[in-house]
Amino acid sequence: MRSVTYSMGVSLDGYIVGPDGNIFAPAPDEEMWRHVMDEIRGVGVHLMGRRLYETMLYWETDDHDSPFDDTEREWAALWNPIPKVVFSTTLSAVEGNARLASGGLAEEIERLRAEPGEGDIAIGGATLAAEAAALGLIDEYRPRVYPTLVGGGIPFFPRNERRVELELVETRSIGSGVLYLRYRVAH
Repeated sequence: MRSVTYSMGVSLDGYIVGPDGNIFAPAPDEEMWRHVMDEIRGVGVHLMGRRLYETMLYWETDDHDSPFDDTEREWAALWNPIPKVVFSTTLSAVEGNARLASGGLAEEIERLRAEPGEGDIAIGGATLAAEAAALGLIDEYRPRVYPTLVGGGIPFFPRNERRVELELVETRSIGSGVLYLRYRVAH
């Protein structure tokens, strides 16, 4: 069965977006690019909310102010073919290799797990991931912890009273003081 994974950059104090609404992570260095490209190679489908979809649409369009460098072209070549499912109540259409979700999150994940296919079912965006976590649908958490304190904002982990036991699978430094952690939900 395909695993559902949640992987994003997070500040040391637990936020993916600061109180000002901005993502705090610096531009990726070569080691970070290699890490995210290795990780995306294991993704079979990506679920995302509207805000992340609109942010990531940049990689699927050709109208950039400056051309991509070699690393960015490699990333776009990996990202673009991945099927994406967008959860939104405000969008009526999506672009690129995306479709709007036709059901609820649990229904979509159940359908994707039942379909033949390789690769993880990745979830991006804290709001969507919080819903998946509340439903007990996330199999692995993969935070990339940045050495930054932002003091508030949108948390990586949902704020609820549900306890979840995790097993550490992997930990490593991936440059510029960033720590990659991979935890599997204990069953």
